[in-house]
Amino acid sequence: MPVTVTDTRTPEQLRQHYEVERELADRLRNATKEQRRTLYSEVYDELFKRVPQHPQHTNKASPERLAADVAEKMEILTPFLTPKTVFLEVGPGDCELAKTVAAQVSQVLAVDVSDEITHEITRKRVLPENLRLVLSDGSTIPVAPGSVNVAYSNQLMEHLHPDDAVEQLRHLYTALAPGGVYLCITPSRLTGPHDISCIIDREAKGFHLKEYTVGDLSELFRQVGFAKTRIIFGGHGKFMLLPTWPAVICEKLLELLPHGLRKAIALKPPFRWLFGVRLAGFKG
Repeated sequence: MPVTVTDTRTPEQLRQHYEVERELADRLRNATKEQRRTLYSEVYDELFKRVPQHPQHTNKASPERLAADVAEKMEILTPFLTPKTVFLEVGPGDCELAKTVAAQVSQVLAVDVSDEITHEITRKRVLPENLRLVLSDGSTIPVAPGSVNVAYSNQLMEHLHPDDAVEQLRHLYTALAPGGVYLCITPSRLTGPHDISCIIDREAKGFHLKEYTVGDLSELFRQVGFAKTRIIFGGHGKFMLLPTWPAVICEKLLELLPHGLRKAIALKPPFRWLFGVRLAGFKG
């Protein structure tokens, strides 16, 4: 969780958050695969208990802001959706996006790692009949192979152990039907860190277990079998798919610059539309 202009915590509270999150993140980084099956939910629960001023407790978004967030995500998703689409979201949060998508497609599969979260969602919300919650261990995607047309994740991959991220990507590839697409949005390493470690470090040390560039992620997509990758370029409701190679070349040039200058350039439009990691991977 990065520090924002609306964060009113004291320097001492920010430092305490940093120290707790880094300790817990190191526990995840050093855990075995078997330990990580239950450790993800355990460390997040512990973080929220030990950091009572965490923004997730104190900064509740207004209904208007939540609706705007869903609308912004739908601007990217809508061109990929049809009435026959089977849509899969990994890390659906409150399921508000999944509910909106459900009105436009055949079926929505919402994959989460927390049984507690999924029960809370079904207890508090009436979900559409064509929306199904699916429980995962953090890396597997327990749906029928070849059953999904469009898969989507937003601000998720950076929270996974790098080994689990690659495994999840393989499972997502398997879940996609031929011609299917995985839309992956994750913060760029070039403008990070984007977790609490931004107050001290120049690379992510907290619960962003790994931040990626377009080049990093497109290489992983190719390794697991995706036939092609494209960046989703644009903003304000106008998007296009572009080859990844211009972004990869520009990333390599940016990495030669001092950290502060690099961030200043990469965060300004239109550069942030090029370097923000919004990747579409297509299955052949």
